[in-house]
Amino acid sequence: MKKETLCVHSGTIADDRMGGINTPIYTSSAFNYLDRDETFYPRYFNTPNQRAVIEKLCALEAAEDGVLFSSGMAAISTAVLAFAGAGDHVVLMDELYGGTHAFATGEFKRLGIDFSFAATDADAVCMAVLPNTRVVVIESPTNPLLSVIDIQKVAQFAREHQLVTIIDNTFASPINQNPLKLGIDVVVHSGTKYIGGHSDICCGVALTSLEKTERIRTTARSLGGSLNATVCYLLERSLKTLALRVERQTTNAGRIAGFLEEQPAVRRVYYPGLTQCTGHAIAKSQMSAFGAMLSFELNEQVVDASHFVRALRLIKPAVSLGGVETTICCPALTSHVKMSAAERLRIGVTDGLLRLSVGIEQVDDLLEDIFTALVSTK
Repeated sequence: MKKETLCVHSGTIADDRMGGINTPIYTSSAFNYLDRDETFYPRYFNTPNQRAVIEKLCALEAAEDGVLFSSGMAAISTAVLAFAGAGDHVVLMDELYGGTHAFATGEFKRLGIDFSFAATDADAVCMAVLPNTRVVVIESPTNPLLSVIDIQKVAQFAREHQLVTIIDNTFASPINQNPLKLGIDVVVHSGTKYIGGHSDICCGVALTSLEKTERIRTTARSLGGSLNATVCYLLERSLKTLALRVERQTTNAGRIAGFLEEQPAVRRVYYPGLTQCTGHAIAKSQMSAFGAMLSFELNEQVVDASHFVRALRLIKPAVSLGGVETTICCPALTSHVKMSAAERLRIGVTDGLLRLSVGIEQVDDLLEDIFTALVSTK
């Protein structure tokens, strides 16, 4: 089946009692254990509503199994800790999501884990590997600069050196990119974004092989971070429209990126779908479409960034991303605020950088809002 069909039909649990076409909501936190091969419990990550979501996501990402979490950070932190411990070394990309960067800098030393940050380049990541490296963490496209890395090259090198690769695939979504097919071991999503898609669910997921899932699940049982049945149901419902939403959002983003590129008040646009953007060729080879996220820098001698954001009427300033509504934020004040100013500047996250999460609105309305804000703040 194609992804659009998998979004709707995969993972659904048959309602044998009433014949309903939706998965029933199993609200129990206590399940009978007698005469069962498996003990069911929400913190064991094996309840019916958790499994329904996982099976749908596995179908979309070509994974064997996975674990559903209460946040994206719970997913990536648990995945890393499942494969790295005291005395081990982890390689991470420079341009990772700010929360992942803060997790490494704030927790690894206390846990006895060594780590190195590498530039957003496959060769740089591979060169950062040491004899005690166990895990490599990458992200593509990156948050917030939309940089692209050669996923297959990193995955092949890691396999040859028996390293576990973990990728944050949030920005691409399972619709636009499937890293497991490129050789990556573990795919992580902040499901709060495109998978949930309506700015009302907080969740995360790690998808991989049966063997690696069991290792992640074992660590997860100790750390907690499970999701209740009602939120699982809402998540499963949201997934049914994932392909439709992402397709519309991606089309809109391409139009807006092209428009911004032509504006004199815009210094630079970061979007892998633009042919002159670094990484365009790699993105074209490993993504089915270029995604719905973009960032841009205003020429602040012409337009003040904070005034521009306040002048927008349709597009809302907000944290998070991936919802049906278009939102904008300044990463230096939101997603990357925990990084020092020097660290942000080193990776290119300037105070004037704005990140746009493109929604499903009629694109001409969005373009008019952006143009009006640009003109009114000159």
